[in-house]
Amino acid sequence: MTGPIIPGMTKASPAIPRGVWVLGFVSLLMDFSSEMIHALLPLYLTVGLGASALVVGLIEGVAEATAMVVKVFSGVLSDRWRNRKRLTAIGYGLAALTKPLFALATGPFLVFAARFADRIGKGIRGAPRDALIADLTPPSIRGAAFGLRQTLDTLGAIAGPLVAMGLMLAWNDDFRSVFWVAVIPAVLCFLLVIFGVQEPERSAGKAEAVRINRALLKRMGKPFWVVVAIASALTLARFSEAFLILRAGDLGVDAAYAPLVLAGMSVVYAATSYPTGKLADRMSKTTLLAWGVAALVAADIVLALTTNLWMLGIGIALWGLHMGLTQGLLSAMVAQAAPADLRGTAFGVFNLASGGAMLVASALAGALWHFVGPAATFWAGAALAAASLALTRLAGR
Repeated sequence: MTGPIIPGMTKASPAIPRGVWVLGFVSLLMDFSSEMIHALLPLYLTVGLGASALVVGLIEGVAEATAMVVKVFSGVLSDRWRNRKRLTAIGYGLAALTKPLFALATGPFLVFAARFADRIGKGIRGAPRDALIADLTPPSIRGAAFGLRQTLDTLGAIAGPLVAMGLMLAWNDDFRSVFWVAVIPAVLCFLLVIFGVQEPERSAGKAEAVRINRALLKRMGKPFWVVVAIASALTLARFSEAFLILRAGDLGVDAAYAPLVLAGMSVVYAATSYPTGKLADRMSKTTLLAWGVAALVAADIVLALTTNLWMLGIGIALWGLHMGLTQGLLSAMVAQAAPADLRGTAFGVFNLASGGAMLVASALAGALWHFVGPAATFWAGAALAAASLALTRLAGR
């Protein structure tokens, strides 16, 4: 029984729904699996398979952009079918099926194919999953809910690289054996979606015709398009984390210890995501976002100037701070700005715009690294991040 509310006290916030917790642990398992591979993949490509940094940039850019494009279609389908769990399960299932391909690869082409298919799975699940979280969560705690999912997701991103590092040391840098181990949590993740997630009742209604046209895009509203513009500018400034690993390799970090780069970034990311979500429910979201963009500017400057492992660590921590301050927050902003019946489509369009920016950013980063040098990549990132910071402050006003 709930007791009386004492004058001067505020009513307690509602609890985060069980479904959000389950989806958070689903994300944790998939990120655990994926980051075991991704923490080693840049060095596996460049050292083990002889690919250049430009090839790494193109693979990462095309893979991430593919995921974002697919999110548009899966988001529209989730609004039309009013069944987000089905698409979420298909996306996680496809990602699980691609994991063995990394262990079987003997050249960059199969790695590209595996990464491409893996990101299609991410694209299928991304928008429906985020829309499902918004459907399950009361508006007053959506920032906290998205922050929680991001925190659990990032805990997987911490554990994956650490386990990968331990296995690399134990197995004498045997990349393929580590990649086989990564298959196990991916399969568990798929099973958890199937048996642990329940579709909310409101999504069980009759299927509706949802088509992307001018009228639908207009109905999204100006606040939604402002969020899309800010996120696109920010993504253009933030290229793939693969270049953080390459920066560590450039400073002489051994391949077995390369996973510490993503693990270190993810510790800060996880520690700041949930508190940021809680703050976003109580203060200006654009102010929080501006803090996050400023952290990216600082990270790029440090990584451009770094000459030792201490500076590398500071740059990686600042990068993680930027991620924690921005990623869950942007999802909460989309959920707040979009019409309730078009959330899946909104998340899809949002991620399509971000994906296009990611493709350009990663390709540009790879080209600068290959033709000019590592420092040029991060100086360019700092300049673009500073421009997106100006856009964020303008939007806030």
